[in-house]
Formats: sequence, C-alpha cells, structure tokens
Amino acid sequence: MRLQYNAPVVLTFTLLCTAVMAMKSFLFIDLTPYFFIGGTMDPTNIIDYFRLVSHTIGHGNWEHLVANMSYILLLGPILEEKYGSKPLLMMMLLTALITGLLNVIVFDDGLLGASGIVFMFILLSSVVNVQKGRIPMTFVLVLMLFLGQEIISIFRDDNISQFAHILGGICGAIFGFNSSLGKPGKKRSKVKILS
Repeated sequence: MRLQYNAPVVLTFTLLCTAVMAMKSFLFIDLTPYFFIGGTMDPTNIIDYFRLVSHTIGHGNWEHLVANMSYILLLGPILEEKYGSKPLLMMMLLTALITGLLNVIVFDDGLLGASGIVFMFILLSSVVNVQKGRIPMTFVLVLMLFLGQEIISIFRDDNISQFAHILGGICGAIFGFNSSLGKPGKKRSKVKILS
C-alpha cells in the first residue's frame, strides 16, 4: 500500500497552518503578524492585502488549530473530490477574503484562524447532493444547528468571531447552491508518495 496525497488543497492548507503553529511553539519564530488581520487596514501596505486572506492560516493556540483542522480534514477531502481542487481553493480564498474584508470594515477586533472556512465546509457539505429546485433537509438542519448556535453566541464575550463563522456558512451555502460550482470536479491525477 502507498500513502496518497489524496486532497492536495486540504492537505497543503492543513500543513501550512500546522507549520506556522509549530514554528511559533517549537522554534520561537512567531509569524502570527503575517497570518492575522487587525481591525484596521493600511491601504498602502501590501502585507495588509495578503493578511485579508492569510489570516486563515494563523491560529491562537494548538487547541484552536486542532479544532479547525479536525473539521477541515473530515469534510475537505469529500468536498475536494466533489468539486475539484481548483474550485475548492477558490471557495476557500473567497471565503477568507470576504470574512477578512468585512471584519476590517465592520469591527475593530482582529481576526485569526480558519473558522470561517470550517463553517463554509460544513454548510457546503450539507448541500453536496442538492438537486435543482429542492432544498435538502440536511441543509436546513445544519443551518439551524450551526448558524443558530453562532447567532446565540454573538452576545457572549468569548473572543470568538461568530461573524466569521456566520459569513463562512453563508459563503458555503451560496457556493453549494451555485450551479456552476455544484458540478462535479474534473478527474485529477493523484500524487503518490512513500512508495
């Protein structure tokens, strides 16, 4: 048996997030400033444009990272197989950009972590088998459970961006119901390692 790099976008994203956390924890190289978007943005600073998307790679601690990567590794390979690597990467980048940009516009707080992408994956996975003119009951229940919990949690002072969670979920629903993204991905060649 060979080890297979079966979901290149999901695995590469997970490895990047883990590498940034490992560098901070074990090598004391803190790259967090490059993977965190503050509550303001300097339009003349090119790094701030990068941070609008890169904030999804940085995480506050190992618990934060493991919680997000657990969902991403569970749902991501299924979604990457369904939609294809390039469309899934575009969905992740758009979700990161939308959550980062709206966070800067609406809030003064910073944003760090892949939670928006996690919620995008959760809602997107609930509409994997969507048929034209029908709304899957799984989508309705997931919407009620996950987004309902986030709306209730908005009123807690817990240092968690429910706004990013809700926006990520909305992005996932839009991507899932969008007919151009809902088509199965093209067959892609699979990279095998450790033969």
